[in-house]
Amino acid sequence: MTKILIRALRFLHWYLGEISGDAAYDRHVDRHRREHPGAPAPSRREYERDRARHREHHPASRCC
Repeated sequence: MTKILIRALRFLHWYLGEISGDAAYDRHVDRHRREHPGAPAPSRREYERDRARHREHHPASRCC
């Protein structure tokens, strides 16, 4: 029973991270550290600002 509960909680944690965008930032930081060792990773605020700017200039699937 405990293993099932732990699996369910891990899945819930993963799922909420994917929905909230936390996982995207974590993946970005991981990739940044691999590709630019020694360089400081952008803060979450910088990441979100750049992400919003990119979405404004490169609309992907908007109807209007």
